[in-house]
Amino acid sequence: MIAISEAASNKIKEMLAEEETPGLFLRIGVREGGCSGFSYGMGFDDEKHENDQEMDIRGLRVVVDSDSMKYLYGLEIDYKETAMGGGFTIHNPNAVATCGCGQSFRTATEAGKPEEC
Repeated sequence: MIAISEAASNKIKEMLAEEETPGLFLRIGVREGGCSGFSYGMGFDDEKHENDQEMDIRGLRVVVDSDSMKYLYGLEIDYKETAMGGGFTIHNPNAVATCGCGQSFRTATEAGKPEEC
């Protein structure tokens, strides 16, 4: 399961409302690469694929491909506002190492394909 905080949910809904494409959903995924081996992907999409898993989280339609789901189980997404602006934060209990940019990780059993940040 994936958790999205109320603040993150509100921000995502606000961003979705600004889009002009109907039927968009939030796609979350993982790909090989990044300085620790895997990197996160999060964005809007309107095409669902055969291997996708769909969830309703805080009224958001969220889609994750089945290959990524094993890395994202227990993932927590939050949104923080600061004096310098705002941004999403990700806490992944499966990650045993991350890099300074915060967008890359590896698990205890898989390292992905690390590249420089």
